[in-house]
Amino acid sequence: MKAQVFRGVNQLSYEEVPVPELQADEVLVQVRVVGLCQSDIKKIRYPLYDPPRIYGHETAGVIAAVGENVTGWQVGQRVVVMHHIPCMRCGYCLNDNFSMCEVYKNISTTAGFVPSGGGFADYVKVPGHIVRNGGLIPIPEGVSFEQASFVEPTNCCLKAVKKAQVNPGQTVLVTGAGPIGLMFIMLVKYFGAKAIATDLIPSRIEKAKAIGAEAAFDARDPELQAKVFALTEGMGVDTTLLAVPSEKAFFQALDCTRKGGKIVFFAEFPDEVEIPINPNLLYRREIDLMGSYSSSYRVQSLATDIVFNRRIDVDALISDRYPLQKLADAVERAIAPTPDTYKILIYPQSAEA
Repeated sequence: MKAQVFRGVNQLSYEEVPVPELQADEVLVQVRVVGLCQSDIKKIRYPLYDPPRIYGHETAGVIAAVGENVTGWQVGQRVVVMHHIPCMRCGYCLNDNFSMCEVYKNISTTAGFVPSGGGFADYVKVPGHIVRNGGLIPIPEGVSFEQASFVEPTNCCLKAVKKAQVNPGQTVLVTGAGPIGLMFIMLVKYFGAKAIATDLIPSRIEKAKAIGAEAAFDARDPELQAKVFALTEGMGVDTTLLAVPSEKAFFQALDCTRKGGKIVFFAEFPDEVEIPINPNLLYRREIDLMGSYSSSYRVQSLATDIVFNRRIDVDALISDRYPLQKLADAVERAIAPTPDTYKILIYPQSAEA
């Protein structure tokens, strides 16, 4: 089969690799579409993991083969593939910190080499632990593979919104109106809250308003804080969701978040970044800083419901479609987006069959 193999920093090789062999409790899925995630891009562009690996994890496809001990799944079923499932027994899982679970981190779907997601290939193998514990989700009639590929990123964003306890009537600042920021806006609105967005690209500012933001501003606007306060009766927003790894965005969040509010780090900052902050700002204003990394098993059913029942419009997020052999071009487009670049989807050659 064909796959995009990570061979080193900024080195992707479109090459022939063996179709993964199945154990008795495993499932093989033919990939029909896989979303390009910022985490994939970071792994390709920076020396985070040793090559060779096959990345890609926002995967939807068709079951191509099942191991002899697999029950409840048949060849030909359309499925979403979740690339991590927690153990549900460790101290992290018992405290709902599922993404900290060692099983969650170390068992993943694979198309070969060290298991690393494997969606950037014609076929991906789903380990028995993931098959048995909810990592395959059937796609209902009327839901496209493209729409279904949004279940995993929706889960990740939903986890952050739930962690911040966004409630009806609240106002949320979303920094960055790329595909993740736009999804945050949709989810904030779905939960009955108002979203204010910021970005540097004028078309994204307009897109944020078009998909439901109460207001959207240029992040460089010197009157940003005053405008946010004017929209919140002088208090500031209840929560800020940091969807871009920007120090300036963080300090804008401090300026714009009300006393007793929350700031959620969703985008991952470079390791070398150190942000100096006077702890008394947090103490005196009772600002909660929190991080939200990856997905949560707790919200998986809700994320599936939101996507499959079109409670948010994921189709509005799709801007670019690339064949798998042009994955490197897709990465470059994501790094240097055009004014109309949002979510990029990737299609293996076998998806044409």
